[in-house]
Amino acid sequence: MRRVVFNQKGGVGKSTITANLAAIAANAGLKTLLIDLDPQGNSTQYITGQGGEALEYSLADLFDQALNFKIRPKQASEFISETPYENLDVLASHPALEELQVKLESRYKIFKLREALDELGSRYDRIYIDTPPALNFFSRSALIAANSVLVPFDCDEFSRRALYNLLDSLNEIRADHNPGLALEGIVVNQFQPRASLPQKLVAELLEEGLPVLPTTLSSSVKIRESHEASQPMIHFMPSHKLAQEFVALHEELERASAKSGRKAA
Repeated sequence: MRRVVFNQKGGVGKSTITANLAAIAANAGLKTLLIDLDPQGNSTQYITGQGGEALEYSLADLFDQALNFKIRPKQASEFISETPYENLDVLASHPALEELQVKLESRYKIFKLREALDELGSRYDRIYIDTPPALNFFSRSALIAANSVLVPFDCDEFSRRALYNLLDSLNEIRADHNPGLALEGIVVNQFQPRASLPQKLVAELLEEGLPVLPTTLSSSVKIRESHEASQPMIHFMPSHKLAQEFVALHEELERASAKSGRKAA
C-alpha cells in the first residue's frame, strides 16, 4: 500500500499527518517507509530529528542519479535511511530537491519515483509519501507512484476552494498516468466541534458525496511540542487525545484497505 498525503494548499497539516500515520503503522509492526518529497523537509526533521543534508543519502541523490549516467547505479534501497523507530525508514528530503526539479521536469523523469518503489517490491508493508503544497513535479511523481491519496482539510473556505481544484487534478492524473489511483478520503484536521463553521463545511462536503473520513483530528498545542521534540504523537504522548485520534484514523484506513482488498479479490 502506497499512500500519498496531498493538498495544494499549505498549512493543512500534511507533513504532520504523514509522519504520524507512518509512525503508527511502524509501531503496529508494519515495515514502513516514509518518503519526504517536500524540499522543506518537515517530515524528515520530524522523524529523524535532523535535516536531510545531515544524512548520508536522500531523495536528491536518487533523483540526481536519474539525471546522470552511472556505470554502476545504486539500488533504490541504498538511498534509504533508518530512523530512531523500529520498522520505520525514510527516503529523506534535501534542500537540493528545489534546484533539481527543473532538470527532472525537462528530462521527463516523472516516473522515476514509481520505478524506484517498484524496485523495492515487497520490502515494505506500507509506504507514506509527503508532498509539497503545490501541484509540481514532485507531487505529480507521488500521485503517479501511489495507490491512494489522502487529502487533509482544515475547515476554512480557502481550503474548500482548493479542494475542488485538487479533485480536478486527481482526475487528470488518473486519466493520463495512474488509472488505479483512489481518493481514499478527506482527513478533517484541526477540527473544533463546538465551532459552527467547521461543522457547516464538513456537512456540506458530505452532502456533496465527498469521502470525508469519520475520524477527525483535533487542534492541540501538543502537536507543536511533538514537532519540537521530533517525536510523533504515538511516541511523544501516546495517551493524549490527539495521539488516539491518529491511531483511530490509522485503524480506519487499515479496515477500509482490507475491505477493498477482499472486494478486489
